[in-house]
Amino acid sequence: MEFSDLFNSELKKEITAAGYSKNFAAGSVILDMQSYVRTIPVVLSGSIKVIRTDEEGREILLYYITPGESCIVSFLASMNSDTSKIRAVVEEDAEILLIPADKAREWIHKYPEWTDFIFNLYQKRFEELLDVVNAVAFQKIDTRLLHLLKQKCQLYQSKELSVTHQQLADELGITREATSRVLKQMEKNGILELSRHKIHLM
Repeated sequence: MEFSDLFNSELKKEITAAGYSKNFAAGSVILDMQSYVRTIPVVLSGSIKVIRTDEEGREILLYYITPGESCIVSFLASMNSDTSKIRAVVEEDAEILLIPADKAREWIHKYPEWTDFIFNLYQKRFEELLDVVNAVAFQKIDTRLLHLLKQKCQLYQSKELSVTHQQLADELGITREATSRVLKQMEKNGILELSRHKIHLM
């Protein structure tokens, strides 16, 4: 279902009038830490990864934003006129609808279906963040790494991923050495195959 098909004709008209779409290449930073949120991104195609970075530059993946979804963290920051606490980076080339933050706030009071859209996103992201907390606190590195690889396979609709050990380490918030060690053990166990900058999940 297309994003606009979620809403009635009046809201569709307002979205068309207020928002504008823009293409972004993979690696583009849509929203950075400590920046004010001026527009709310809605992914039309491609995907965005949302990460949290600490003062030392270490980062951890929080969740992915896929077509028809938006970033609830950026929406909440705009509602409170606060700065962003996350970084949103394009994972794969994306077309993104940018909606002015003031319009997104206005529609909360005007259109029940927009409120439903925001609260459904909030519930989904909250559950995903609980999964991240659970993984960091209770799961071993190999379990977390395999889960991330499966997420990426689902995102790209392919069992072969073009990704470096350093990229995986950054998203998990662990060292590259630990990542490489676990990947090699997973290869020995027949879970995946490794080649230069590529991982094939069996």
